[in-house]
Amino acid sequence: MTMHSALTIHTIDTPALGDRSYLVHDGDTAFVIDPQRDIDRVLDLLHAEGVQLTHVFETHIHNDYVTGGLALAQATGALYLINADDKVAFDRTPLHDGDMLTIGDRMRVRVIHTPGHTYTHLSYALTDNGEPVAVFTGGALLYGATGRPDLLGPEHTQALVHHQHRSARKLTATLPDRTSVFPTHGFGSFCSATQSGADASTIGHEKISNPVLTQDEDDYVRDLLDGLGSWPAYYAHMAPRNSAGPEAPDLSLPEPADAAELRRRIEAGEWVVDLRSRTAFAAGHAPGTLNFGLDGAFSTYLGWLIAWGTPVTLLGESAADVATAQRELVRIGIDRPAGYGTGGPEHWSPDAPVSFPIGTFADLELVRHHRDVVVLDVRRAEEHSAVRIDGAVNIPIHELPRRLADVPAGEVWIHCAGGYRASVAASFLHAVGRTLVAVDDQFGNAAKAGLHLVGTDA
Repeated sequence: MTMHSALTIHTIDTPALGDRSYLVHDGDTAFVIDPQRDIDRVLDLLHAEGVQLTHVFETHIHNDYVTGGLALAQATGALYLINADDKVAFDRTPLHDGDMLTIGDRMRVRVIHTPGHTYTHLSYALTDNGEPVAVFTGGALLYGATGRPDLLGPEHTQALVHHQHRSARKLTATLPDRTSVFPTHGFGSFCSATQSGADASTIGHEKISNPVLTQDEDDYVRDLLDGLGSWPAYYAHMAPRNSAGPEAPDLSLPEPADAAELRRRIEAGEWVVDLRSRTAFAAGHAPGTLNFGLDGAFSTYLGWLIAWGTPVTLLGESAADVATAQRELVRIGIDRPAGYGTGGPEHWSPDAPVSFPIGTFADLELVRHHRDVVVLDVRRAEEHSAVRIDGAVNIPIHELPRRLADVPAGEVWIHCAGGYRASVAASFLHAVGRTLVAVDDQFGNAAKAGLHLVGTDA
């Protein structure tokens, strides 16, 4: 929570997606910026603060999550405000560059057109009794970075990256240095072009630290485009869903499934997902299940790897774990699981649990002295190019489900940067009968273990 004179700005953090929403109020009247799909978090906060929501703003038609904006406005009677040029299938209050809105007795919000992340992107500058307080920048100006300009397709990237540079400078030219900056993206989101560890900032700080404001346009464009990597495949489904007007999610538990039903679903090609940690999964799991642990970027990687529309059944140690997974999935438009199970692997299969070993990079170095093994690097291509174990095969995790046959024969040692993606990959390979070891270790330990690294950053 941030206090600005008589105004309160609440940050509603969604760390699993690297995004933030904001609720701002003056003690009586509130507005919200870029709400996530699970609007109960906002409704609970409104109730706790004892304020009335009158306006719900979107900075843009989001590409990385399904919005809760329309559902929140409908639930509260608030106005739903988006760019007049956004083509949507529902009634809303259209906004234009330069519009000024009065909220409550003292808050005024100025609409600023800031194209770059999208063509119709808007930022919102807030004043309190005429004094500049904050600017909500969505994907236009992040902490030490900007939003990606390539999510609308390669034919738009060049135009958008130039817009992004000009929009950032438009913000700094019209707002005082003391203005607090509140972006939606940039906290691990793949919508961010680069990442910063900052947790707060001002216009003045960004002027001296953000490449979009310290570099000239040509240098910024070149460096940003050179650094762009892959982004989750489910992003392609988000903007159409947001333009259609998402309804409020159903977060009630799905139907339970017994061991026989789970086996049938696996044999039918459906996904039965074990939500436990990677160490628990490796020690014992139901045959054919896939490991996307709740202790990592669960929804990002599940949404990235799955063929859209494939039924998903969730397995957790408790109903609370299943509920947590459901909440994360509705944020990316996977609305209703096909079913769920709780307990442990002994409850999830008519057959005995199966397992595979885990190891470290030191273990890998030792075993390579004894026998030939396949080293499978499931990091993204740009990570692999920068620095890699000499001789490692790179199949990025998001390509692996459709490229299982490309993994060379033999015993496979699977690694990523920290262990989470390696476990996801191991679950896919183990399900098809491969002999493997999942490396549960930090990649920074590879060189310390004596493994020979190559690449541009080696």
